[in-house]
Amino acid sequence: MKKQLIAGVALMLLTVSCKNDKSMMNALADHNHSMEEKGYHFGDRLQLPAEITENAEHVSISFGDKETSDLIIDPKFFEFGDNEVTFNIKTKSGETLNQDATINVFSTIPEQDIAYKIIAEYPHNPENFIEGFVAEGSTIYESDGLEGASQLIKYTLGSTAPSIVEKQPARIFSEGCAIAGDKIYQLTYRDKIGFVYDKNTLKKISEFPLPHEFGEGWGLTYDGKNLIADSGSNDLYFLDPANPSKVVKTVPVGGNKTVYNQINELEYHNGFIYANLWHQPYILKISPATGEVVGKLDFTKITEENTKNNSEHVLNGIAFKEGNMLVTGKNWPKIYEVAIQ
Repeated sequence: MKKQLIAGVALMLLTVSCKNDKSMMNALADHNHSMEEKGYHFGDRLQLPAEITENAEHVSISFGDKETSDLIIDPKFFEFGDNEVTFNIKTKSGETLNQDATINVFSTIPEQDIAYKIIAEYPHNPENFIEGFVAEGSTIYESDGLEGASQLIKYTLGSTAPSIVEKQPARIFSEGCAIAGDKIYQLTYRDKIGFVYDKNTLKKISEFPLPHEFGEGWGLTYDGKNLIADSGSNDLYFLDPANPSKVVKTVPVGGNKTVYNQINELEYHNGFIYANLWHQPYILKISPATGEVVGKLDFTKITEENTKNNSEHVLNGIAFKEGNMLVTGKNWPKIYEVAIQ
């Protein structure tokens, strides 16, 4: 009888413990889900629900092979955007609980709306599914995509007839391009390779494998030292032009209230990176040092004009002609010259 009583008490304690553990995990999951949209900023302390703080002896967070019990949003562990982490909880009853979560980190600086004025319009070949767009004075270099139609072309602003065309094999889907010195670098979408061309003749010099850090090639630009690429996430990859298969560093991009995924075409100008967002009518102004989005240009009106017949005809071309921005998109019949206010 005594053994049965002891066994019954033990079972009751185990049942209570299991209920407490489940209650703690449910409370943590609900809390983390509610915080995903609101997010955190660097320097914030993670707020945990009372079910955790009252019943936990120790809480830590792991990021793959890294772990910390300091519940501060520290850039040593966190980065802008989605952070996939695991909460490790040791309860006062001696249980160890683990729960995966996503912690979003946003910039402390609100993006400024950047005013502009369209001062000129130029014709653009509406057959071109533009992926990369670079200007040197009035000379335009353009990378066009789609399998069977990919090409690198060179033409004069105001003309739709290219002076030089370099066609790519039918299997290739070309993406972003950038000029570095006397060379043009070009990414491909899912072919895992990039190309290097002579800027003057557009003749191919070499090929290189895309860095293993990103599976797809999207946008590309050059800051005078490094090539800067993206792969459709919120990460910017800085590449060594002498070895563009090597990632020098990765800088995640962060907005004040938004995780800017699907960053696409890129352009570097006067110390900032300008990037459009796939299927969105905005161009972001990004600090390359921190990844913070410091400004945003809204091109809703011209985007709607050019996508009304096909939703894939998205804003996807950024270049600079002296101090003015040139803007176009996939299969757009126009290039817009914009004076930033």
